[in-house]
Amino acid sequence: MSGKFDRNEDGPAGAPSQRQLRVGEAVRRALVEVLQEAHFRDPDLQGASITVSEVRASPDLKHATAFVTTLGGIDADKTIAALARARAYIRGEVQRRIDLRQAVDIHFKRDTGFDYAARMDAAFRDPKVLADIAPPQATPKPRARKKK
Repeated sequence: MSGKFDRNEDGPAGAPSQRQLRVGEAVRRALVEVLQEAHFRDPDLQGASITVSEVRASPDLKHATAFVTTLGGIDADKTIAALARARAYIRGEVQRRIDLRQAVDIHFKRDTGFDYAARMDAAFRDPKVLADIAPPQATPKPRARKKK
């Protein structure tokens, strides 16, 4: 081991362990199932189309951060606030679906990856950028004249 508390020998210090990645993916799948069933009383969550792009588990696996966004980014902050209000119910439903020693406390954050990707796509479609990244035009070489 490289460091005193470094539990991840294969990757750099601070990188998530294999168990963290596995638990994060299991929580993401269970969370998607809970959101698809949509047994919520909160009107802000009824009929909301929510995408869970990633779940990151803490090293002790007691906390997880779920990165979510709504379809088109409409009312994303309001939906995240509603998810935070329903956190206890969601925690119980996720715990029923995955087998862990302790229930994972889930925190919700807005996923800005989709917004970033849209900005990058718009930047690449800009005519000035297209001119810079376009392959150079091949100019034909003048042909040598044949001597008669």
